[in-house]
Amino acid sequence: MELTDIQKKILEEVADLHKIPVGAYNIRANGESVGRNSSANIEITSKTDVSGIDIKIKPGTKNESVHIPVVISQTGLKENVHNDFFVGEDSDVLIVAGCGIDNCGSSDSEHDGIHRFYIGKNARVKYVEKHYGSGAGKGKRILNPVTEVYMEEGSYCEMEMVQIKGVDDTERVTHAELKEGARMIVHERLMTHDDQHAVSRYDVELNGEGSSADVVSRAVARDRSYQRFDAKIIGNAPCSGHSECDSIIMDNGTILAVPALEANNVDAALIHEAAIGKIAGEQLVKLMTLGLTEQEAEEEIINGFLR
Repeated sequence: MELTDIQKKILEEVADLHKIPVGAYNIRANGESVGRNSSANIEITSKTDVSGIDIKIKPGTKNESVHIPVVISQTGLKENVHNDFFVGEDSDVLIVAGCGIDNCGSSDSEHDGIHRFYIGKNARVKYVEKHYGSGAGKGKRILNPVTEVYMEEGSYCEMEMVQIKGVDDTERVTHAELKEGARMIVHERLMTHDDQHAVSRYDVELNGEGSSADVVSRAVARDRSYQRFDAKIIGNAPCSGHSECDSIIMDNGTILAVPALEANNVDAALIHEAAIGKIAGEQLVKLMTLGLTEQEAEEEIINGFLR
């Protein structure tokens, strides 16, 4: 596998990889798989009908990981990839995805990824997806991820969705269906700047007794950027659901939070919280008295907020 220095930099940003990972992985660059490895418990195979892969994790697999990052450094490249994860019962795995685009040309580069998770009974999954953009070209860096999660009884899924820099346009769509005793936790961290647009839509169905979901977004909109956060939690059984949008608005940014709760069972307990505001003046003053400039103080506050 040969990657350019730019591709290696992107790989580090989206997957924290400084070298080829241990265990199962599929690394994709400019529309092609450039490195793949299956393990004894995790099998990765190419789809035959569409572009993408199937990842099959054997029941009982513990303390193993799968890395499937995507790197684009070609201007004008547009791709659509379908990846399906089949997580066996009683397994406990880490899945690291993410996509980075470096666009130094005049044409838009775009990656649209559809990830489907079928999580077996009592299985545990931590999923990390980071998005990153770079390059001095006029062409846009566009990422449109779709995530579908189907959770069996007693399963657990924790999702970390991160987009901090360089992505011009993104629409993230997440749909989840939870059976009895299943639990889902989502932590979204997002920052937009310049004229960037970012839309996040979550649709979570709590179908089983004792199922629960916690969807939390931390976001910063700078310059003239636009953000929209839609979170819909549907309680179809005795369950508990919570969504929260906590945002900092700066400069001429725009943030729209659209909560939606639907209770179809008398024992469905659903909560939504939303807060949008600017950086508090007393926070800036306190840091500036310690010797920081106003800009440095702002950066420290934002970094802490998005951590």
